[in-house]
Amino acid sequence: MPRQSTPSTLFGQRLRDARGKVGIPQDKLGVAIGMDEGSSSARISRYETGTHEPPFATAANLAAALNVPVAYFYCDDDRLAYLLTLCSKLTDNQKDQVIALALELSDSAE
Repeated sequence: MPRQSTPSTLFGQRLRDARGKVGIPQDKLGVAIGMDEGSSSARISRYETGTHEPPFATAANLAAALNVPVAYFYCDDDRLAYLLTLCSKLTDNQKDQVIALALELSDSAE
């Protein structure tokens, strides 16, 4: 099994983490978002290592395939990134409740 390079970018680390949680290989993820089968593994690897950063539309496709919000890839706070993944699975009503609670907590912190 080839040794993986450590991601040098936040995007790359989040992509690798999300892909690992889903358990999908690089080549299958690439094909799932419409990449050519012959180059998909190399392209996903380059995104993960930080050699290249994908265009936003590709990031959005990756997020959809991995069932995370696209903002997750760019969030530099681990707890907030986790919160984004949780909130993305809520209904609109539940999201409104989370917002109300966050506002309440924010007001009490002042």
